[in-house]
Amino acid sequence: MQRVKLSDSLEMSRLVYGMWRLGDDSDTSAGHVEAKIQACLDQGITTFDQADIYGDYNAEAVLGAALRANPALRQQMEIVTKCDIIAPCGRYAHAKVKHYDTSRAHILKSVETSLTEMAIDHIDLLLIHRPDPFMDHNETGAALDEVVASGKVRAVGVSNFRPWDWSLLQSAMKTQLVTNQIEISLGEISPFTNGDLAFHQQHGQPVMAWSPLGGGMLMAGNPPVGVVADEIAAEFGVDRAAVAVAFLLAHPAGILPVLGTNNLDRIKGISDALKVKLDRETWFRLYEAALGHEVP
Repeated sequence: MQRVKLSDSLEMSRLVYGMWRLGDDSDTSAGHVEAKIQACLDQGITTFDQADIYGDYNAEAVLGAALRANPALRQQMEIVTKCDIIAPCGRYAHAKVKHYDTSRAHILKSVETSLTEMAIDHIDLLLIHRPDPFMDHNETGAALDEVVASGKVRAVGVSNFRPWDWSLLQSAMKTQLVTNQIEISLGEISPFTNGDLAFHQQHGQPVMAWSPLGGGMLMAGNPPVGVVADEIAAEFGVDRAAVAVAFLLAHPAGILPVLGTNNLDRIKGISDALKVKLDRETWFRLYEAALGHEVP
């Protein structure tokens, strides 16, 4: 599995296992979660993506139970988590409205809570989950610098930020932001042309792609892009999911797809995407299908 260097202190696997639905599984036992982690590790997938809000603020604790049961797993993993979304559920059931909190107090509290929930002593990568229209970039930037300096967080980044949001926050920081996790897939191709991907590619910042299968849309039925993906999949002996992920892997920006499923067999097949090698014309066959028309 290819390794991607995000900073002097952090490398991640090119494919990332997303734990968004970890708490939604009918079996959240430590043993079952460990089996999922091991299925990833067996493929060289060492990076695991979390967020405090996942599973109504429960997914981190589900992972933590597995790490408490087998602490040795932690040494084989890079753990990503996120903060700043407060939704009226779980530990924030009292909230009157869903909102974002990028204050120093909230970031520091979120880090401590995530460390406790996941039974770990540091977070490998902390992301601000959503752009906060009420953000004091000086306060937020200083708080991110602080958690890195404390050793509780190895590296920091953002999620769903536009280039101007990134630049604003970075302007108030000593620490370099290392990645932006944004939605990119054959079902959401706008980052290829709206400047989001180009901005980070220009600055050599690897982007993480959430929902690389279009939230399952690409896997259901026979949308035009699915038909083309099936034709390519047949050539490589894989399924259309592998082709959809390979579409992202082929891009020169070095995108890191974040794939989440609770099905063990599907987890074991995540790395099938590495079997698919797309040349330029084949990449554009998929891109054209996603556009719904030929390129101008």
